Amino acid sequence: MMLVESVICGVIFLLTKGARCEVTELIAEAGSQVVLPCKCEASQCDPAAITWGKDDKGTVWRKQSSGLQYWGSNWFGKGDTRVRCPHSEFAKGDYSLQINGLKEEDGGLYTCKVELRGHVTNRKVMLRVLQVSISPSAPMWGELVSAQCTLTPRIDGAVVQWMLNSYPVGPNTAGVTNLNEGRLTAKAADKLAGTWTCSVHKSKNVWKASVELSVKGIIQPPKDDTKLYAALGSPFTMPCVFSPGISPTRTLVEKLNRRIPQVFNNRSASSSSWDKSIIIQEVVPENEGKYTCTGITKGQRLTRTMHLVVAKIVMSKKKGSMMLSCQLSDSSEVTGYEWVHVSYDINGTESVRPILRGQTVSVKESGGEWMCRYIGKNGVLGNVTTQVHFMAGLSGEKSSGVSSNTGTVVGLSFLLVILLLILAQMYKNHQRRKRILQYPALETIVHAVSNEREEREKNRVKE
Repeated sequence: MMLVESVICGVIFLLTKGARCEVTELIAEAGSQVVLPCKCEASQCDPAAITWGKDDKGTVWRKQSSGLQYWGSNWFGKGDTRVRCPHSEFAKGDYSLQINGLKEEDGGLYTCKVELRGHVTNRKVMLRVLQVSISPSAPMWGELVSAQCTLTPRIDGAVVQWMLNSYPVGPNTAGVTNLNEGRLTAKAADKLAGTWTCSVHKSKNVWKASVELSVKGIIQPPKDDTKLYAALGSPFTMPCVFSPGISPTRTLVEKLNRRIPQVFNNRSASSSSWDKSIIIQEVVPENEGKYTCTGITKGQRLTRTMHLVVAKIVMSKKKGSMMLSCQLSDSSEVTGYEWVHVSYDINGTESVRPILRGQTVSVKESGGEWMCRYIGKNGVLGNVTTQVHFMAGLSGEKSSGVSSNTGTVVGLSFLLVILLLILAQMYKNHQRRKRILQYPALETIVHAVSNEREEREKNRVKE
């Protein structure tokens, strides 16, 4: 933590015989490091006696003109101290007091007394400590949370304001049940998680201190109605992760946009007691839809909703090129698309081509792996890949077209020749029958002679 802000509110000069007093005011955040200034000309301070003291704790640190140093018992313990004066700065006349790990009780009026040749110079520093605290710092969903902002010592007329993640907090802020300047109470919820800042205003001056609040519950997905993106045909882990240390019971992941909710019993992605994510081995179009992650802890039911979006690449041919289209079942969060072409040579060396933009791109001479990345307001939402193996077909399309036409002509010619031969044979048979029908008596004589010859042959065999 760092020093919040320091303001010199005023310098008071009290000129008396042999004495002078200067007052400086500093405001620092609890837990930070602060330096209380005490400087003088090296020629005027050497060899001077320097004493740092606090009104209610006596001496903090003292250096005699001989060089011996002493520490107050209230500031030194267990062989270590939170306050020190860097020795390397003494030669420059710098006797500033450094306080590490500032605490609320460190606030108050400090005095640096410089004694040299009977003259005393007092430099007074009013240190105010600004502290903001939240209890409990990591509540469970639904628990009451109290926040407090203190400035020690207080500044009369100062106004306290609260901010959550840089947005003002008021009585109407969701979850806030009571707001009274430096104190507020709220019911723990996801919307209250983040950085709480206490701002103290006085005239034109503003001092700030911050603290983090984390709410225990379901941490993945991070909020209700979170959209998750999965590529068609690939494995996907459906998140259902509780805060570390929570061991929920009766946990399940189910799909809701069905007449009967579908409960997933796929193997868990983790063996931890708080990670109840499940794995979908292969994403199909039917996996698209709304899901819930549910569990019970300390008698309280915790539920988170999420929406699974399925992405795919659709390919189609058009005028000698391949059209690649990136399609999502829900593209409401998508603001743009990027295409990356990855190819490999015979040695397995990977090469990436320039990025193309647009939901649909035309590819003519680039086979291999294509990846579509869909972009949202805060960066890449997800990606889907496909393999394009059309290059050989497209490159040989012109040459194969000629050979294909030639084959077609040859085939048709062959069929035509066979048809002509069949027609010719039919014509010959028809002519032969026609000639025979012109001499019916001759046909009868031929049959009679043939029958007589057969009878003679039979009789010869019997004898």
